[in-house]
Amino acid sequence: MEHPLSIYNTLTRKKEQFVPLHEPHVGMYVCGPTVYGDAHLGHARPAITFDLLFRYLSHLGYKVRYVRNITDVGHLENDADAGEDKIAKKARLEQLEPMEVVQYYLNRYHKSMDALNVLPPSIEPHASGHIIEQIELVKKIIDNGFAYESEGSVYFDVEKYNKSHNYGKLSGRNVEDMLNTTRALDGQEEKRNSVDFALWKCAAPEHIMRWPSPWSNGFPGWHCECTAMGKKYLGESFDIHGGGMDLIFPHHECEIAQAVASQGKEAVHYWMHNNMITINGQKMGKSLGNFITLDEFFTGSHASLAQAYSPMTIRFFILMAHYRSTVDFSNEALQASEKGLSRLMEAWSHLDKLKASEVSSVDVKGIRSKCYDAMNDDLNSPIVISHLFDATRSINSVLAGQATLTAADIEELKSVFKLFLFDILGMQDLAVVAAGANTEAFGKAVDLLLTIRKQAKDNKDWATSDKIRNELTALGFEIKDTKDGAEWKLSN
Repeated sequence: MEHPLSIYNTLTRKKEQFVPLHEPHVGMYVCGPTVYGDAHLGHARPAITFDLLFRYLSHLGYKVRYVRNITDVGHLENDADAGEDKIAKKARLEQLEPMEVVQYYLNRYHKSMDALNVLPPSIEPHASGHIIEQIELVKKIIDNGFAYESEGSVYFDVEKYNKSHNYGKLSGRNVEDMLNTTRALDGQEEKRNSVDFALWKCAAPEHIMRWPSPWSNGFPGWHCECTAMGKKYLGESFDIHGGGMDLIFPHHECEIAQAVASQGKEAVHYWMHNNMITINGQKMGKSLGNFITLDEFFTGSHASLAQAYSPMTIRFFILMAHYRSTVDFSNEALQASEKGLSRLMEAWSHLDKLKASEVSSVDVKGIRSKCYDAMNDDLNSPIVISHLFDATRSINSVLAGQATLTAADIEELKSVFKLFLFDILGMQDLAVVAAGANTEAFGKAVDLLLTIRKQAKDNKDWATSDKIRNELTALGFEIKDTKDGAEWKLSN
């Protein structure tokens, strides 16, 4: 390809050409959810961002091993080293086994991801299923002199590590300043420095989730799981590590330190981070209580929502912004996305109805390469969408008799829409989804009903005509009468 893929590397703070370590293989690790509540719009963003990357890398011919973890132990409240485990707390409040909480919310997470047409990762490892690997990681860090045991817990020695390495290189934080300003240990006397982070925690008597280790019965620190599972499934060095921008510090900073301290070198070549979804300029998150769950969007059941929004509207809304820019939630923005997506879907359905001409009066030849250029420029999905809107204007002009396209150009537009709108951006043609595999039969059945309706209208049998129209509308079809007969589509 003329223009190779460039991606923004958070570590170097610049766009870099993507060169895999072991072409054609690509190893990609993305931080998945901590499953103690329903997925909200903020969870949809990294899932859709890295689904876009996964789809595009696969399209370019790479063999991608995509690992997205499930955090089901060790993530304490406020992302701190003290306090209750988020899942254990939910289990205590609901009088359930912690793994019941995990399974319930994981099932619901998967259902939401399916609705958003997010492809499943190649491997979805659980933190609780990799305790042995995490214990081995902690042992190596202790053996290399970068961690210490204290009252059954093990902490990473940030000050010592920073003497020979740069703790803060990803987030740009100055550790000397942090050490000087945070000497007070705020009730965590077992640490040497408040910036030290837990690798293993000794479990308090009331802590349900615990495992035996050389140091105590306890559980791993939140940061260990990703380092241990990334190494297990992708090796000591791999291509891409992704996640939300809110994970840069402390989570990903700690991951870099753990990798260097355990194996003497960094693991990740490219660090990629999506920006936040905000509500009124504030990050959407469970901890802030200002989130709207995906189910609430799909059903319209949250007080802030003016209506229900389909999963495809949500996906399109997220892809209409570049993944590194913030997206502020508003009903107006979602309604604009709904209308925009509807326009693209109508254009796609109209491609079959266009009559070919001997010559094209509009130029559609360059759209494919422009879409590739946008994707290769750090996954610039909004620019891809803008090119598809340009194509839509051409299609509508031909439909209105104001422009012409050759049969070859019509086929080219079909191919571009299929590739970029459906395969890469991951939108779904709702008519195809509803029909399942038997799309053709589904479409013919609807057309047959509309033919019967036309006959009823011709015979002035208005009752039958209205009944067919009303029943189809109730099922989610939009029927539009035109001079060439009735057209139908599924409502978004």
